Amino acid sequence: MSKLSNEVIEKKLLQFPDWELKDDTLYAEFEFENFKDCFSAMSRIAFECEAQNHHPNWSNVYNLLKISLSTHDADGVTQKDFDLAEAIEEIVEVED
Repeated sequence: MSKLSNEVIEKKLLQFPDWELKDDTLYAEFEFENFKDCFSAMSRIAFECEAQNHHPNWSNVYNLLKISLSTHDADGVTQKDFDLAEAIEEIVEVED
């Protein structure tokens, strides 16, 4: 999978309002009502990551989940990252 240009990434990000390009990664923060809801979403995301064999850099403090996506083999953002971001959006939307 090849690294996408910043121009292509910016166009694709128009469909992902929760995400931005930050430090050559796709980056988003999601705030939940409480820790339980956040952890539940993280668990669901983890199963999707395994299914796609693509794993985020992420951190969680109480009800806040921070996610960075990049494809290490390509040294940047690829379509794989947008595919995972789309799946994460669907999971987080269900949690709302």
